Amino acid sequence: MQFTSITNNHIKPVIMLFVVIFLVVGFFSGAYCQSSKSLDAKRKKLEKEIAYTNKLLKETRKNKKNTLYELQLLQNKINNRNELIAVLKANIAELDKKIALTQSSLTLNEKKLKKLKEDYAKILTFLARYNNDIDRLTFIFSAEDINQAYQRIRYMDEMLDYIRRQADTIQNIEKLQKKNLSELTKQKEEKQKLLEKENLQLQKIEKNKREKDELNKNLIKKEKELRRMLAVKQKEAEKLNKKIEDIIVKETAKKKAAATKKKTPTVNTKVTTDDFYRNKGKLPWPVDNGFISERFGSHPHPVLKHVLVNNNGINIATSAGSVAKAVFKGKVVSVANISNTNKVVILKHGNWF
Repeated sequence: MQFTSITNNHIKPVIMLFVVIFLVVGFFSGAYCQSSKSLDAKRKKLEKEIAYTNKLLKETRKNKKNTLYELQLLQNKINNRNELIAVLKANIAELDKKIALTQSSLTLNEKKLKKLKEDYAKILTFLARYNNDIDRLTFIFSAEDINQAYQRIRYMDEMLDYIRRQADTIQNIEKLQKKNLSELTKQKEEKQKLLEKENLQLQKIEKNKREKDELNKNLIKKEKELRRMLAVKQKEAEKLNKKIEDIIVKETAKKKAAATKKKTPTVNTKVTTDDFYRNKGKLPWPVDNGFISERFGSHPHPVLKHVLVNNNGINIATSAGSVAKAVFKGKVVSVANISNTNKVVILKHGNWF
C-alpha cells in the first residue's frame, strides 16, 4: 500500500496565504477608514456652512431688496455646493476602491476555500479507510520495521491534528466570507446614498445659479445705485485708512516721547509683536460663525463691468447681532464712527494695528 504524506510543509503555505490576504485587506481597510473619516468631516463642515448661508439669506430676504450682499451669499452657497460635490465624488471614489477590494477578497477566499475543501475531502476519504481501531492497528503493524511503525503512528496523529485545524480554517474563511458579503452590501448602499446626495446638490446648484442670474439682472438695472454705493464704500475705506494712519503717527510720537524721559521706561512691544507675527495663519476669527464675503486686494466688481474694487481687509458676513471679538491680546486705541451705521474699533498688538 502506498501513501502520500501530508506534512506541515504543505500546511504552512496555505496558512501563510490566508494571513497575507487578511493583512492586505486589513491594511487597505484601515487606510480607507482614515480617508473616509477625513472626507466625512469635510462634508459635514460644508453642509453646516451651507445651512448657515441659508440662514443669512432668509435674514436678507426679509428686507425684500435685491442687494450685493444677497448676490455674495448665493455665490458662497454655489461655491460650497461645488466643493461638497467634489467631496462626495472623492467619497464615492474611495468607496469604489473599497468595494473592488472587498470583491477581490471574496474571489480570492472563494478559490482558497474550494482548494481547502478539496484537500479536506481527500483526507477524509483516506481516514474513512481506517475509521476504527482494528484498521488503525492493521495499518501500524503492517509496517516493515519498528521505525516505519513509529512514523505511521506520527503520521496518523499529524493527520488527525491537521484535519481539525483544516476544519477550523474552513469555518474561519466562511465567516470572513459572510462578513465581507455583509460589508459589500453596506458599501453599495452607502454609495447609492452618496450618489443621491450628489444628484440633489447638482439640482440645487442649478436652482441657485438661476436665482443668482435673476438677481444679477435686477442689480444691473440698478447700476446708478450700485455706483453710488461703491463711491460711499470707497469714501469709508479712505476714512478708515486715514484714521489708522493718524493713530500710527500718534502712537509713534508717544513712544518717542516716552523714550526721551529718563523716569519713564520705554514700553517693550517686541514680545507682543513677535507673538502676534508668529501666530500668523493661526489667529481665530473675530466672530463665531460667518464666511468671507469679500477678500483682500483688488478684484472685479460682482456686477459692474470694467470696475475694480480694492479691499484693504477682508469682509466677513455674519448674523445680525453677532458679537465681534479681538483675535489676539492687545490694546484698544480707537473707537470711532466712519458712517451713520458703521463703527470701527482699532486694536494695537505690539507694532501691529
